Amino acid sequence: MKLVPSLLDTVVQPPVHVGIIMDGNGRWAQARGMPRVAGHRQGAESVRVAIRTAVDLGIRYLTLYGFSIENWKRPMTEVTALMGLLRLYLRQEIDELDEQGVRIRFIGERERLAPDIVALIEDAEARTADNATLTLIVALSYGARQEITAAVRALARKASAGEVELHQIDEAMVADHLATAGVPDPDLVIRTSGEKRVSNFLLWQLAYAELVFTDTLWPDFSRRDLEEAIHEFHRRERRYGATG
Repeated sequence: MKLVPSLLDTVVQPPVHVGIIMDGNGRWAQARGMPRVAGHRQGAESVRVAIRTAVDLGIRYLTLYGFSIENWKRPMTEVTALMGLLRLYLRQEIDELDEQGVRIRFIGERERLAPDIVALIEDAEARTADNATLTLIVALSYGARQEITAAVRALARKASAGEVELHQIDEAMVADHLATAGVPDPDLVIRTSGEKRVSNFLLWQLAYAELVFTDTLWPDFSRRDLEEAIHEFHRRERRYGATG
């Protein structure tokens, strides 16, 4: 990837909300003759880099696709290793996140997670609830279709109970029943590893997001990669369906 000037020197206003589909941990490890979990361990360092960079650049929301609903289909040994890394991350990183002023939120189906992991998540959210420098949203055991389905069910229950009239249900009301209620939609979504699909990630929310695909594998993702993606974002004209 070509070098670009530091974003801090060239861009006054970063995207408000950046989402990242973190992909390529397994391929990174396999290319080095290492077990896939080694790629996940190295990927955790890229998470740290992305968070620090987002704080430095003034990004207000960063959503990381950590573990999808579909990822439960992976071999149990890999899933177990990933959950172990998650436990370690939540225990070791929460102090630094708190010191950086990062508020952490988790979206996804918590009922599928082990009780001790849910307890760590709840503690992390409570400890950082008043932080305002950056809101870090971790999509864990998450699927966008499942999220939208849950919102539809919630609205159907309210309609059945007479709490809301059908004609009152609009896009804003649907958005208020999503896991990201109160969070602005992503301006930019980045996917690493060369794959060019969104993989059931924030399907409602990324309707008008700019998509940037990079060949960089997630364990190699650096501050420079994030800056380059943001430079690409600023080179585009966002018309939201209108003419330029």
